[in-house]
Amino acid sequence: MQTCTISWQRKGRLDWSVIYDYRELFYKGVMVTILLTVVATVCGTILGLFISLGKMSGIRILRWICSIYVELFRGTPMLVQILLIHFAIIPSIWGLLFPGENSPEAIYSGFVALSLNAAAYIAEIFRAGIQSIDPGQMEAARSLGMTKGMAMRTIILPQAFTRMLPAFGNEFISLLKDSSLTAVIATPDLNYAAMNVAKSTFERYPPYLTEAAVYLVLTLFLSRVVVRGLEKKYSTR
Repeated sequence: MQTCTISWQRKGRLDWSVIYDYRELFYKGVMVTILLTVVATVCGTILGLFISLGKMSGIRILRWICSIYVELFRGTPMLVQILLIHFAIIPSIWGLLFPGENSPEAIYSGFVALSLNAAAYIAEIFRAGIQSIDPGQMEAARSLGMTKGMAMRTIILPQAFTRMLPAFGNEFISLLKDSSLTAVIATPDLNYAAMNVAKSTFERYPPYLTEAAVYLVLTLFLSRVVVRGLEKKYSTR
C-alpha cells in the first residue's frame, strides 16, 4: 500500500516534460481542431444561408421546415447531437457500426454534427442581417429589372455582411471551443489529446493547462486578427 501511494504521488507531480514527450499528439490534435472548425464554418455558412432564405420564403411549408430545423438544433445540447449523429443516424444510413478509438469515421461525424449545429445559428445571423436592410433597396433593385436572386446576391447580402461580421466572429469562436465536445466520440482533436496524456501519465495540470492555453491563443487570433481584419476591410466608414 505504501509503495502504491508513493508511486501515485510521484506521478501526480507537475511534470511539464510530458508535453514535449507527447508533442506529436498535441500537434495532431491542434490540426484536427482547426480542420473541424474550418470545415464546419464553411459548410455551416452555406447551409445557414439557404436555411435563412427558406425561413423568409413565401412558401409556408418551407418556412416551417426551416424553422423546425433551427429550433431543433438550437434547443438541444450539441453533445447529444454529436452522440446521436455518430452512434445512431449515420450508422443507420450507411449500415455500419463505427469503431471506437481513432476511427476516421469519428472525424466525419464531427464534421456533420458541428456543421449542422452551426448552420442553425448562422441562419439566424443571416436572417437578422438581411432583415436589417431597408426593404426599399430590394424594391429599387427589382424596379431596375433585377431578379430577386440577383438583387439579394449583389445588393442586399454585401450590405448585410458588414453588419453580420461581429455575430459571425462570435459564432466561429464558439464553434472552435465547442469542437472539443467531439472528443467524446474519440475524434483525435486537442481535447482528446489532453485527455489521453492525462490518462497515460497521471499528470493533470500540464496537459489541461496546455490545452487551455492553445484554445486561448486560437480564439485570440481569430477574434483580434481575422475578425477585426475583416471588419476594417469591409468597414463602410
